[in-house]
Amino acid sequence: MESKKIVVGNMKMNLLAGDISEYLRKINSSNLGEQVVICPSNIYVPYFLKQSYKVGVQNLFFRDSGAYTGEISAAQVASLGVKYAIVGHSERRGYFRESDQDINKKVVVTLKYGLEVILCIGETAEEKNLLKTARVLKRQILNALRNLEETDFDHIVIAYEPVWAIGTNVTPTNKDIMDTISYIKGIVSEYFHYEDIPVIYGGSVSEKNIKELNSIPNVSGFLVGGASTDAKKFLKIVEVAVKK
Repeated sequence: MESKKIVVGNMKMNLLAGDISEYLRKINSSNLGEQVVICPSNIYVPYFLKQSYKVGVQNLFFRDSGAYTGEISAAQVASLGVKYAIVGHSERRGYFRESDQDINKKVVVTLKYGLEVILCIGETAEEKNLLKTARVLKRQILNALRNLEETDFDHIVIAYEPVWAIGTNVTPTNKDIMDTISYIKGIVSEYFHYEDIPVIYGGSVSEKNIKELNSIPNVSGFLVGGASTDAKKFLKIVEVAVKK
């Protein structure tokens, strides 16, 4: 996975049924390929299946089944043919108070059912200003990846998303992103003895800055938020990052 870049579209809680029909018409006319993962709202997931690209969910619960109204399980996700799950997004950590322990449980159960994990990590503006970025990322990585088998790391992509960059049209410099990715890879190598884990960047990725971001030598791809809900913009990002 490290040799080929991956583009993940996190559509979040956006688009109505009519919008989805038009979006699919545009997206499905392009042969995007398996390096592209689209993560729509859960209710739309079935419409995206059996296409040239892969499909993921934006979140799941860490129980296999049971009386958990409104949640979905990794078992259910896998049974649909979905291949990826985003785990630990900053909006889940922030709005829904997901702890590092919750995220670890989700990583474990996602892998249990043969899904690929997209693990999100990142610092807030306050943590950045207090020079805590390295400490925060290390804590998030070590806690999220506890209790895994060596082979599990073959099925994990880390998404570095500085919280202060999400939806703000502000991104770190290319050098800052490159240095942070190297740091993340170093933590995984030192503590879990896994070399060169794929690390993708997310946070205000757009069709306007993708060419510059794509020049970062150690970035393994991109997690795209707002721009993924616009088919034209998303296809442009894919064209630059994957199909160049």
